[in-house]
Amino acid sequence: MNLDTAQLIALAGALGWASGVRLYLVVLLTGLAGFMGWIVLPQGLHLLANPVVLGVSGFMVFIEFFADKIPGLDSLWDVVHSVIRIPAGAALAAGVFGADNGVMALVAALMGGTLAATSFAAKATTRAAINTSPEPFSNVGASLVEDGLVPAGLWLAIAHPFVFVVLLALMLALSVWLIRTCWRFLRQLFSRVARIFSGKPDPGTPNAFALKSLFSKTDKHV
Repeated sequence: MNLDTAQLIALAGALGWASGVRLYLVVLLTGLAGFMGWIVLPQGLHLLANPVVLGVSGFMVFIEFFADKIPGLDSLWDVVHSVIRIPAGAALAAGVFGADNGVMALVAALMGGTLAATSFAAKATTRAAINTSPEPFSNVGASLVEDGLVPAGLWLAIAHPFVFVVLLALMLALSVWLIRTCWRFLRQLFSRVARIFSGKPDPGTPNAFALKSLFSKTDKHV
């Protein structure tokens, strides 16, 4: 299956956005699609179909699947990969157009890096907020949702590129809202911890269950 211009643009956006959430899964699924002949990968992405790359990315997907579902470890995993996912998202998006189309490759790199940074920030802040809850089920549930969103987004970018672009715009708006809301919650939590260690009176404990009321307050100010 050869990709037309709309599909290439949508694929570049999908690779950038999804890299901020599940980089290794993106590499594995994209490479596997090319290796199996489901789509004709652009020249700049041919390396992803190499059996060695598929093997390494598959192993990292296995590790990340479990690491991302352990409260605390998932946030540490995000911190470690903060320097990897964003440039990788930019590189993968640029690879859709390759060196033969320098202008489009540069535009795609900027778009991919921005999308990766936004999705990564939304994921990291949301999961950090969820990790303040004593129960592990919300963490596992959020991780499973992310596991499903990545392949769904990649498939939609190829099968229905225009629908994907609309949904991506909505996802970006949601991501900005999540970053703003969860960071406000985490800032309150950090302030309380600082007060405890400084010996000042503790006005109360923000926790994950307080997110509901915090979200409602945020909506009133929007």
